[in-house]
Amino acid sequence: MSMNDLIAAARVNKAWPFQEAQRLLKRYPEGTKPDGSPVLFETGYGPSGLPHIGTFQEVLRTTLVRRAFEALIGARPEDGKTRLVAFSDDMDGLRKVPDNVPNQALLTQHLGMPLSRIPDPFEKGHESFAAHNNAMLRAFLDRFGFDYEFVASNDMYNSGRFDPALKQVLRHNQDILDIMLPTLREERRRTYSPILPISPSTGRVLQVPVEVVDADTGLIRFEDEDGLTVEQSVLGGMAKLQWKVDWAMRWYALGVDYEMYGKDLTDSGVQSGKIVEVLGGRKPEGLIYELFLDANGEKISKSKGNGLTIEEWLTYGSEESLGFYIFPNPKSAKQLHVGVIPRAVDDYWQFRERLAEQDLEKQLGNPAWHLLRANGGWQAEEAPGAGDSLPVTYGLLLNLVGVLGAEADREAVWSYLGNYIADPDPAKHPELDVLVTTALAYNRDFVAPTLNKRAPEENEREALRALDCALSIMNPETPGEDIQTIVYEIGKREEFGFENLRDWFKCLYETLLGSEQGPRMGSFIALYGVENSRKLIDEALER
Repeated sequence: MSMNDLIAAARVNKAWPFQEAQRLLKRYPEGTKPDGSPVLFETGYGPSGLPHIGTFQEVLRTTLVRRAFEALIGARPEDGKTRLVAFSDDMDGLRKVPDNVPNQALLTQHLGMPLSRIPDPFEKGHESFAAHNNAMLRAFLDRFGFDYEFVASNDMYNSGRFDPALKQVLRHNQDILDIMLPTLREERRRTYSPILPISPSTGRVLQVPVEVVDADTGLIRFEDEDGLTVEQSVLGGMAKLQWKVDWAMRWYALGVDYEMYGKDLTDSGVQSGKIVEVLGGRKPEGLIYELFLDANGEKISKSKGNGLTIEEWLTYGSEESLGFYIFPNPKSAKQLHVGVIPRAVDDYWQFRERLAEQDLEKQLGNPAWHLLRANGGWQAEEAPGAGDSLPVTYGLLLNLVGVLGAEADREAVWSYLGNYIADPDPAKHPELDVLVTTALAYNRDFVAPTLNKRAPEENEREALRALDCALSIMNPETPGEDIQTIVYEIGKREEFGFENLRDWFKCLYETLLGSEQGPRMGSFIALYGVENSRKLIDEALER
């Protein structure tokens, strides 16, 4: 595949990252801004809480669009044609004390102050509450290998780099009020101002009416918390902006070209888009994505604790599987709970294996193509890792661990894998080794407590005896596909009375494995071993 082939195919591909990138290309047909500067992608982060799965999905999805755009213009990451900024809004005032943070009394004393000017409640040596959470964000993004530039609101305000944009906000103060006031309740209108001054007496972010005295010098007038009228500059970190105005100002000041956001910020996006145009800028391209739901289809809430954390996903599945689960249609809500993990792991590997045999058009629609390129750079024109496969499925691994029961550990699982793969060395199969560990955890916490091996019915007993007889004369090294054929033939025999093969396999799953669903039995028997599988049958027949 040549670069020209890739460009041509990418420019007409229907995968959503390419659809987003194609809209951005219409904005900049030459692939760069008119002044030759890189196209800027942005993701935002509120550092009053720690990074979570929503943070991951937004940075990942934005990265996928960024890489798709590079493909459209024939650029590589190292060419510097694009930038990704992870922006932390750490000048925001602390509105309430988070439940999951220590030193609650300390934070209560600093309510209303900018997050970047509140002492670190974690007492980890950071200069502020925001600095601690910003460090967590960078560590979080680095953990997944994201290519980004970190920018903190506190640094931009305090250093004066936002000063020209702040003066522009003051010049258009009334225009911004005309946009915002009709969207507010009557009570809120009385005190609303686009500018939030920092109190010189308390250091808090104030929600008070503000009079612009001199836009060109940044001078404003307001009433402080002690009742005194104060004239003060908004420059150099002495004020911040209301959320929607701040978002628009950031787009204007940084020249943001692409930013996606959740459905809950739809109205904010509309108002901020109007404001950035008033300032003389342009609203970025971007999609509005749906939010995650829990297992019951309810919106995930931090206060309810009904979500799934990154740590939980990585305890029971792989990083790639999380990316794969997040990839499809961002405009559709997804249920996010541990039950979706095993399928996501196996589906990811199926798509990854198909890459090597797909033509270019289908490759570009394959989620694995996008995920492999997201942070891995370019190793020739093909996606690194294309065509790779796991020697066993995650579902099969979970069944093996479930049957092993209390004796299951990493060493035991790898010893059984020797029945199935030629070189059962964890060092040669690092990705499988990760899944061995996660399968053990998943089985311990979710599978083992639910297993219930029932006694077989009389016709099922006869079929199990027939299977045992077939296994008794079988070569232990018989391939799984051949074993599967024998299992099929037994299930189809009329004397055993199964209406269909589904009933036969349900019998095998429920009597031998203790679950309602299971793997291809031929593959399982090959993995678990013929003699060990015969022992399972004996145990079932004794019930």
